[in-house]
Amino acid sequence: MIQLDGIEKVYRTDKIETLALSHINLTVDAGEFISVMGPSGSGKSTLLNVMGLLDEPTAGDVSLNGRHINSYADRYLARIRNEEVGFIFQTFHLIADLNVVDNVEIPLLYRRGLSGKERRQMALEALERVGLGSRVRHFPSQLSGGQQQRVAVARAIVGKPGILLADEPTGNLDSRMGDEIMGILHQLNDEGATIVMVTHDQRLAESTGRTVRLFDGRQVQ
Repeated sequence: MIQLDGIEKVYRTDKIETLALSHINLTVDAGEFISVMGPSGSGKSTLLNVMGLLDEPTAGDVSLNGRHINSYADRYLARIRNEEVGFIFQTFHLIADLNVVDNVEIPLLYRRGLSGKERRQMALEALERVGLGSRVRHFPSQLSGGQQQRVAVARAIVGKPGILLADEPTGNLDSRMGDEIMGILHQLNDEGATIVMVTHDQRLAESTGRTVRLFDGRQVQ
């Protein structure tokens, strides 16, 4: 499903060079649910960005669903991200001026061949999946933090991607709301989604299939 071989990522400016990832070799099989842990600055979010084709590695090879990715054009990479990868962020990234169903529908605007009616139906179905079918006309400011994260999950799954990448999806939530989001992720995993989740919470990590640990950009476990 996801294969990283010899991945390095270096950020350079005129005065400084920062090594974010070094010699990462990682395979994530279809249907796995893995956690990525490590101290702040260890490269966890950078690793997700490389997996999700948001960031190009400085060295090494990325394969997704058996395809070698590094040589593809930006437009094709954007299409792969839109159709095959869903992203869930700690800070939700909802658009305040759009209601819930419009926020969820956004990724489908870039799908070719979908009518407006089909997009709306898919967005409504995704919201039902996360228990927000009665809140589709609400705006983000009218929702709790947990509800906003449910909207973010719905947006990530609306296009039915096989891979979900979650960067601290419970980081801004209390334990009860966090457990609810984890319940949704486990349900999606049970239905076949491959999930990679960055977390600082050992308890949540222990509920996943395995844990990858990073330290100073290196894989230590």
